[in-house]
Amino acid sequence: MTESMSLPSELPRESSFLRRLIISLKTLMVLKDEAANSRKAWLLHTAMDDVTYESLARELRTEHAQMFAERRTVPGPELTLERLAEYPEGTLGKVFSGYFQKNGIFPFSYEFPLQSDADFLYKRYRETHDIHHMLTGYGIDDFGEIEIQAFYIANLGLRHARLIVFAGLPYLCVQQRSVTKVVRRLVAAYRHGKRSRNLLTLPYEQLWGVPLRELTARYCP
Repeated sequence: MTESMSLPSELPRESSFLRRLIISLKTLMVLKDEAANSRKAWLLHTAMDDVTYESLARELRTEHAQMFAERRTVPGPELTLERLAEYPEGTLGKVFSGYFQKNGIFPFSYEFPLQSDADFLYKRYRETHDIHHMLTGYGIDDFGEIEIQAFYIANLGLRHARLIVFAGLPYLCVQQRSVTKVVRRLVAAYRHGKRSRNLLTLPYEQLWGVPLRELTARYCP
């Protein structure tokens, strides 16, 4: 099995950091208005974090061998939003289903190569990103999206998250009319990520019937 993360055709593996940075900044400009653009999201992650995902795969492979062997989808194809809505109030399944109905959005899908454990970790990131919002309490507004990136810097070591935080910092300061408030919340989000479990390793497949509050206390205190 290949150890390397699959890359888009426009990103040769030998691309310099400068080229990767330019591609990432251009991609962020598109994603700002097209958050559901899966191709651009994949390009951003591979441009900045192919090595990060490869490193995480090597680090996690032994302890989480079953997760890598099964490479399950979250939620599984049998778990439609309607099925998840049947779980009791307050459980992850119920909250997950209601989250998408409330915000008028749909779960992210994955339609890219799955040839390495690094590919699988990106797949898992994409499929569970909205659950991360639920577990951490960060919203899907501008501030919440940048807060969760500050969380990811500490929790997963993602370089694209650093780029988003630094690119979004001036905007947030103007929006909130306070540098102090913005910096304080982003630092708090970073520390939150530091003390939380690695969110890619959680056994989501077994957690749908567990109260969300309990999961937050257990994994993201």
